[in-house]
Amino acid sequence: MHIYKNILTSFARENRRAGNLAEALLWNELKRSKLGYRFTKQKPIGKYIVDFYCQEKNMVIEIDGWTHDNKVKYDTKRDEYMKSLGIYVLRINDIDVKQDMHSVLYLIKSVLDSV
Repeated sequence: MHIYKNILTSFARENRRAGNLAEALLWNELKRSKLGYRFTKQKPIGKYIVDFYCQEKNMVIEIDGWTHDNKVKYDTKRDEYMKSLGIYVLRINDIDVKQDMHSVLYLIKSVLDSV
């Protein structure tokens, strides 16, 4: 079980409802364990909210769009924090989800099976 700040719970709930196109498209593939693993969406971990989390494999999937262009330092710090908890972080480009879902799902499944 991961510790998180209680204030993030309501923010994560709002993010689940709002989301963005790439997250919605990928969530349609991840929900109901279509890849053989259960994921949660907008999961608070520590002081962060991750896009998707697989508890069984202790793995996070982050969708990186244009909003991440100026957040390299922040994303690196966040990834280091996840790594300190033993969580594997897989970053996927927003455009890849929108244009090549088959390859994205293949990559995710490959990583899940090897983690």
